[in-house]
Amino acid sequence: MTQQTAPPPRAGTSSDQPDGPHALDRPLTTPVQLIDPDGRAVDDDRYPLPGTDRLLRLHRALVAARRLNDVASALVRQGRLAVYPSSHGQEACQVAAADVLGDGDWLFPTYRDTAAVVARGVDPVEALVSLKGEWHCGYDPTELHVAPQATPLATQLPHAVGVAQAAALRGTGEVVLALCGDGATSEGDFHAALNFAGVFTAPVVFLVQNNQWAISVPMSRQSAAPSLAHKGVGYGVPSRRVDGNDVAACVAVLDEAVERARRGDGPTLVVAETYRVQAHTNADDATRYREQDEVDGWVPRDPLTRLTAHLRSSGALDDDVAAQADEAADALAATLRASAVEDATPEPSELFAHVHAEPTPQLLAQAALLADELDDAPQGSPR
Repeated sequence: MTQQTAPPPRAGTSSDQPDGPHALDRPLTTPVQLIDPDGRAVDDDRYPLPGTDRLLRLHRALVAARRLNDVASALVRQGRLAVYPSSHGQEACQVAAADVLGDGDWLFPTYRDTAAVVARGVDPVEALVSLKGEWHCGYDPTELHVAPQATPLATQLPHAVGVAQAAALRGTGEVVLALCGDGATSEGDFHAALNFAGVFTAPVVFLVQNNQWAISVPMSRQSAAPSLAHKGVGYGVPSRRVDGNDVAACVAVLDEAVERARRGDGPTLVVAETYRVQAHTNADDATRYREQDEVDGWVPRDPLTRLTAHLRSSGALDDDVAAQADEAADALAATLRASAVEDATPEPSELFAHVHAEPTPQLLAQAALLADELDDAPQGSPR
């Protein structure tokens, strides 16, 4: 009996498997790309290029996200922010994550996803509060369905699946999009979340921003899998790879994943191949572990430059439209600079205000001890 093998993938297609009931269950061999680094449209037989109006909206969001990163980084150097993990070069993933969600859907961000939080509609001043050293996240997560930015790696992912599963049980139709980085895929919470989502068919989309470095650990030392997208297969979670510096491809792939979750077909793992152009944070010296040639190689793939070139070549973006995007970004920057001048005046007793709905005896005792110590402190000493 002659053994039959599957035909090779067709040239120019984003699908690495023949059509069939399990075609969606295989990671892609090549990341989906709809606009190349030079701004040229790339034909794809599965994912159409988003319309011009949407691309212009995404361009405005990219301009704002880049300005947010630049201003926040400057505020750190001025001592106005304690720390800022820049997403410079990763803005396509950020604005795409916000763009594909409906009003009732949830976004679960990481510490590097401030641009996504702002693109989702959170006041940029409130979004930076925790990075000034405040004890809270700065905004009401229930108002715009944006969870607090998670600093511990991957801990937000099981929470995201829990919210998604609760929505499924209630039948309310919300979808949850959870962001994480490549380093988070090495954490146990990542695997628990994918297994939870796969078993219960939860309406959640996992977007991994593979920026090639988990602080100083390169991708080659994190996983021996052919790609991070392959990690979804073991949990029965369909997986996709996308060019994370191509905002058009990002929204196209995420649109499909969100629609799939909303109709009850379960989770999707989307891995965006991108790059962390700047250091991990202002406290990091990236020159100690990576070569500048590597960074320079990614600069021509910049997401903002790429989309701008595409819209310019098509005639959709002229000087007037570009100026409007710049003016909006200038207003955002001015607001952030003005707010940064105001120093926070923390109230120590607030540490105990929101730990439990009903304070425990131990919590009350700790609050009383702190109050006594503050009362005994010399006049004018820092609180």
